[in-house]
Amino acid sequence: MARILWVEDQSHWINKLLPVLQGQAFDDAPTAVTVFKFAEAACQHIQLANSDQRPDLALLDAHMNGNDQAGFSVSRALHRKWPGLPIIYLSEHSGTNIEQAAFEAIGTEDFVAKHQRNVEGVLCWRIKAVLRQRQLSDTHSTTGSDSAGELLRSGPLTLDLTTWDVYWQGQKLMNPSNPKRPLAPMPRKILRHLIEASPRALTTERIAELLDADPEHFSYANYRQHIRTLRLSFDHAMGGRGVFLALCKDGSGIVTFGDAGAYCWKPSGDPES
Repeated sequence: MARILWVEDQSHWINKLLPVLQGQAFDDAPTAVTVFKFAEAACQHIQLANSDQRPDLALLDAHMNGNDQAGFSVSRALHRKWPGLPIIYLSEHSGTNIEQAAFEAIGTEDFVAKHQRNVEGVLCWRIKAVLRQRQLSDTHSTTGSDSAGELLRSGPLTLDLTTWDVYWQGQKLMNPSNPKRPLAPMPRKILRHLIEASPRALTTERIAELLDADPEHFSYANYRQHIRTLRLSFDHAMGGRGVFLALCKDGSGIVTFGDAGAYCWKPSGDPES
């Protein structure tokens, strides 16, 4: 059973999203959500909690009750109590200095904008991705796997299957719209599946199946946007001069395949070779 600690001061968001979260089986079991409307109450709960009350993930609003630092105070309390606990921010302040501060805080895995189309689905996808990544990391730690076995390589690309960091020619891929922000989980997941399927192409339907995404909500437009994010991230790692985008057009890197809304990974275009 996944356990989520959620700090949110606005009742209408709680009423809108709490049934959605409780109705999700993120690990094939019902989800338990503990909600606090005030940062102070959440911090007190964290301070007094025992090990059995450790959540699997924290969902925080950054700006609460007129205080830009409210969510970050909870983040610090969580880090002191349970180092390494993954944190997702759910906020109305995307694209601001609040989002920047969130990603500079310890433990931040993602930042989800409240006012977006299908925020319910987006939030569930992001939570599922973070929980799966953490489960994979815990599995590797428990089994003592050799670090070499945790890496997926393809030419100058390396994907760390424990941390999900992606490196291209030694440069870590970051969010192309904010270099201080990590590349979001969904593009990284898609990249992994493209690499593992190479040289076969993956259609929208197949990638939705591999991601365990709702096919009614994961469309070709979603797939295309994540591919665009990946391509720009690669390109920024190469200096942002359009070099990687040109490689893709020439049939290397992340290549558009046919007219079926499919993409494939072709590493043969390594510019260093």
